[in-house]
Amino acid sequence: MQSTHLLNAPDKLEENPIALPKKTASALATRLDVLVSSLFVQFHLVQKHHWLVEGPQWHDLHLYLEESYKQIHEDLDAIAERLTVLGGIPTSGPAAQQEKAVTQVEAEGYFRIRDGLELELTNEQALIRYTRETIEEADKMGDYGTNHLLKGMLFKMEDRAHHLDHYISNDSLEDGRKQG
Repeated sequence: MQSTHLLNAPDKLEENPIALPKKTASALATRLDVLVSSLFVQFHLVQKHHWLVEGPQWHDLHLYLEESYKQIHEDLDAIAERLTVLGGIPTSGPAAQQEKAVTQVEAEGYFRIRDGLELELTNEQALIRYTRETIEEADKMGDYGTNHLLKGMLFKMEDRAHHLDHYISNDSLEDGRKQG
């Protein structure tokens, strides 16, 4: 049953309690909402791969993916909380999140895990680029709280990208044999 009394429209910014100018809060709330949406898309993708991974490295990947989706969820929650501090309302519907996201959705079904990990890496790279831009914007606009929050998360995104790159790289045990 849907509530019938809307307290605030999703695109209407409330006053923020941290004394940021409304223009600053509005611009950064919009960017943070894109990050929340993008991280939710990535969360669902990584969790799907966690459920479906098979093969010789399934256990290591299963554990890595579980750690990753938990970390992603923790970060998106912190960003959503910051968004509310700025006076915004995080996008929460899956369809609306997919529309706003800089990350890509994988089709329903079961695919090679290598393809899935490549998509995860592509998404992490999109998140990294967008987060760097948002950090720069927050710094220019004097929102040092958002800047600080995102810098810590950027390192985690870069670390996940680094790990994914290793998982999808050529196997040096297989490809590195000496010819002689």
